[in-house]
Amino acid sequence: MSHTEQPRPPFPPFDAESAAKRVRLAEDAWNTRDPEKVSLAYTPNTVWRNRSEFFCGREAVVQFLVRKWNRELEYRLIKELWAFHENRIAVRFAYEWHDDSGNWFRSYGNENWEFNESGFMHRRIASINDLPIKESERKYHWPLGRRPDEHPGLSELGL
Repeated sequence: MSHTEQPRPPFPPFDAESAAKRVRLAEDAWNTRDPEKVSLAYTPNTVWRNRSEFFCGREAVVQFLVRKWNRELEYRLIKELWAFHENRIAVRFAYEWHDDSGNWFRSYGNENWEFNESGFMHRRIASINDLPIKESERKYHWPLGRRPDEHPGLSELGL
């Protein structure tokens, strides 16, 4: 962590409330679709596996997210806490998006997160599957950006 970076609460060890808050903060950040902003939640030497890609470091995270959001248009994400223990959190998520040909998808996945003592994510392991859907099957209809508090989560949507 550089001397200019402020710690990022909530900090481990997590309890149910702080783990759920951490999950919502991550969801909100990813829904900005701002690679630079999102990358700041991770340690400078963060280690990632995303699908079949393996990479390290914030700059690699930024490059990955730029590619991702140039391909996954109208991206909207919902995350839900699955489990937590000490400095680790397990999350399930689903996001909807379309490609540049207008084909819609719902991508389902699970993430395992590991945090350092300052609240930065040091490790992210994500497994994701894409399901082609019809536009009429979409469940996420909020304006691009943060999911409104009143919008149902994954469990409420039956996902």
